[in-house]
Amino acid sequence: MLGASERNAMKNSSLPQARQYEMCQKLVIPYYQRGETEMFKYSFCSFTAMISISIICAATGSNAETVEDKIARAITAAPADVTNAATIMDVDGTILRAGTNGWVCLPGIGLIPGDQHPMCNDAVWMKWMAAAASGTAFSTDVIGVSYMLAGDALVNNDNPMATDPNDGGVWVQDGPHVMMLFPNMEMVADLPRNPFVGGPYVMWGDTPLAHVMLPMEAKQAP
Repeated sequence: MLGASERNAMKNSSLPQARQYEMCQKLVIPYYQRGETEMFKYSFCSFTAMISISIICAATGSNAETVEDKIARAITAAPADVTNAATIMDVDGTILRAGTNGWVCLPGIGLIPGDQHPMCNDAVWMKWMAAAASGTAFSTDVIGVSYMLAGDALVNNDNPMATDPNDGGVWVQDGPHVMMLFPNMEMVADLPRNPFVGGPYVMWGDTPLAHVMLPMEAKQAP
């Protein structure tokens, strides 16, 4: 449940709470009507609210950094033949450097306050992030690719709402990796949900935010 400070931040955000809930309803109702639980409905709507709060916090906390600092970190997310002509965008949407090749690189993940793990996204992944931030439905007819060659934050592999690494869930922090979106997750139904078995695996598989992780380095289960 959102605390008082989070509710205040929501009131000051550019996306009023009522509007966030309305958009959450549009996304979650189809899942709920197919028999999903009320908890999933609540959790995803709360996750959408957290995203808006996180973007505000990340933008505020990064004011001390220079544009050059942010660009330098953003371009570590992908190979040079991607980043050389990529657009560099701050977590608040500010364009730090215009690009020409359709890729967008960010100095951090705006969904996590203060995060400094850069990513480079194709158009499909930017659409996914916009949908997640606004609570609108996401779909794609083509595969989407995102590079995070500088590593990722510690996250719960099953529940994007989780915040406590000691909750008994499966938590993972990948090093360099690529992420992929698919038009239909049934295409990757045979991939493991366990991030420690080696090779690609599915993250957040039972949510609308499901995607495939392709780690570039070995890791060991905690």
